[in-house]
Amino acid sequence: MSMTTNQSLRTEVETVELTPSYKLPLAIIFLAIPLILLSKWLGGVMALFGFFLMFQTATLRLRFTPTALDIYRADKLIRQFPYTEWQNWRIFWNNVPILFYFKEVKSIHFLPIIFDPHTLKACLERYCPYVE
Repeated sequence: MSMTTNQSLRTEVETVELTPSYKLPLAIIFLAIPLILLSKWLGGVMALFGFFLMFQTATLRLRFTPTALDIYRADKLIRQFPYTEWQNWRIFWNNVPILFYFKEVKSIHFLPIIFDPHTLKACLERYCPYVE
């Protein structure tokens, strides 16, 4: 029984949940304000997108486990991406990270960076080393 307890403790310690970052949604919302003066339609769409990202930031959680990247909404697992299926990943615009890309065997994914980008990069390098 202690072996099971030790295994579950080790798994808990190795799982990292990323802290949400509201920088990208807020930047989009603030950029939409002057854009509304130029084009109400375009500024409105941009503001709605910013609020959509704000909602996603508040509700989604990314967890790096020893075997997969898990995406949760509240406490419900909604998607799992096993590292064994990853071929490549990249964070675009390192100085101002706004987009995270990763390629699996069967599909590609683009995610806005609505999480702490430094922890995201550290976890990616730890669990799924970058391949050129």
